Amino acid sequence: MKKIECVILDWAGTAVDYGCFAPVSAFIESFRTLGLEVTAAETRAHMGLTKIEEIRALFRIERVSDEFRAKYGRDYNENDVQSCYAEFQRLLFSTLRSYSGPILKVVETIDHLREQGIKIGSTTGYTREMMDIVIPAAEEQGYRVDNCVTSDGLPAGRPYPYMIYKNMCDLAVPSRFSVLKYGDTISDIREGVNAGVWTVGVILGSNELGLTEEEVEALPAEELKRRMMEVRYRMYAAGAHYVVDSIEELPALIEAINERMNNE
Repeated sequence: MKKIECVILDWAGTAVDYGCFAPVSAFIESFRTLGLEVTAAETRAHMGLTKIEEIRALFRIERVSDEFRAKYGRDYNENDVQSCYAEFQRLLFSTLRSYSGPILKVVETIDHLREQGIKIGSTTGYTREMMDIVIPAAEEQGYRVDNCVTSDGLPAGRPYPYMIYKNMCDLAVPSRFSVLKYGDTISDIREGVNAGVWTVGVILGSNELGLTEEEVEALPAEELKRRMMEVRYRMYAAGAHYVVDSIEELPALIEAINERMNNE
């Protein structure tokens, strides 16, 4: 019988850090140290990449590179990228632990999937050093994965599929058809698509929605519905097989995928 044997989750905005706020503020503040402004929307557009690659992507924004040239009388270079990244890391490390709380229903849902024999892997845009803070902090609050892969030592991070393949190797999962990638960014979706695995996006708590729990509750129902629909369209356009509102829908969706695979 064909079935999902492994679920691979992203971290910030998917499993922990509702709304994916830890990296957003660190990106904004690290650019401010150079006298440059990047917006939350600009940082979120590239979220899910490795953090150094996101720094590079933000520098490549025409407005940002023009501001740099006007301020310093030259084009930015790799030394500027590395300097900004060093400041980003300093800022992120100072707050990372406080942004490691599991999103509502994640712990219960993942425990339920594990009881069914499903292996729980993970990929992330964070480095191993960053995850050395996040993983134990999340475990203290009840969230545990069987494996965590960062892009350290791999050819590249997202949207390339290498972190998913490394999870499959580490967890001894023989077929890509038995793997489900679950994440909250467009980079997550592309990672799953490029790996050829079942790919599911999540809306509430996501980087793509970019709202706190309080903001979600305060929004008028029609406005929230409109914003969630925009995220859903973006994820499907990126290649997602399915998009759910929250992780509570995942067990039933896995059952439906299992049934679909065995009826084809």
